[in-house]
Amino acid sequence: MKKFARIIGTGSYLPSKIVTNLDLEKTLDTTDEWITARTGIKERRIVTDESTCDLALEASKNALEMAEISPSEIDLIILATTTPDKIFPATATMLQDRLGASCPAFDLQAVCAGFVFALTTAQQYIENGSFKNILVVGSEAMSKIVDWNDRSTAILFADGAGAVIVSSDNATGIRHSKLYSDGSFLSSLHVNNNSINELGTIEMLGNEVFKIAVNRLSDLAEETLKDCNMTSDDITWMVPHQANIRIIKAVAKRINLPMSKVIQTLDTHGNTSAASIPLALDTGVRDGRIKKGDMLLFEGIGGGFSWGSVLTEY
Repeated sequence: MKKFARIIGTGSYLPSKIVTNLDLEKTLDTTDEWITARTGIKERRIVTDESTCDLALEASKNALEMAEISPSEIDLIILATTTPDKIFPATATMLQDRLGASCPAFDLQAVCAGFVFALTTAQQYIENGSFKNILVVGSEAMSKIVDWNDRSTAILFADGAGAVIVSSDNATGIRHSKLYSDGSFLSSLHVNNNSINELGTIEMLGNEVFKIAVNRLSDLAEETLKDCNMTSDDITWMVPHQANIRIIKAVAKRINLPMSKVIQTLDTHGNTSAASIPLALDTGVRDGRIKKGDMLLFEGIGGGFSWGSVLTEY
């Protein structure tokens, strides 16, 4: 009998420090009204002395608690992050140690598409019978690579972590996944370091990124529905990468999905890169909007560009 990869637990964690648009008005040539209108963001969370692993640890504990499994039952850890705590070892191995797990662990880097790439990777391991329980985490401390004098990026990025437990199940879970990359857009969105020994900060051509994101994600959403012989009526919730409210609205409009069926956390979370989808998912699960049996569409796009989708029954 075919085994499906099914999400059985979600968790998230946000740093306590809040930076509002009004705070940014004091240091940048911008206003709360401008940021809100252009992005949909009102505030974001920023780390003080916390690491990427610290954030991931708390989100993972919450996911394990919901799934009612112990760290000893985890067979694999995949951590999607753009901001690892060290060049090596993988932050996932640090997480494994701090959780008290004893399983393989590795990092995956696809920036804002990282969670979708990691979840799709977990799906393959579950479906081929290699593992039973996989911890998939998106954890980011994006504030550490933001130029806080650059209005185009300082207003967007934020910190946080989200996690899911993906388990082998006879019941339908992930129905479809699709990944893409196009490396010809390097200069559109990247960190401007010239070598591995330089930290660098995020540089972004905002208008170009917006157009690419809308086109790629809209095409992908249509492709996903077609591949699954579905329409937007079959989607209970779209849980998109929380990059920009205008991107989210444009994609929803393209597939005739009302915004009332979109999970949005952008206003209070900002853009947390690989953490944004699992953060939004956990928010929707814990506030009761997302229920067992709901059909969920995850979509994300990040620098590279890399983009992907996952259609899953919760």
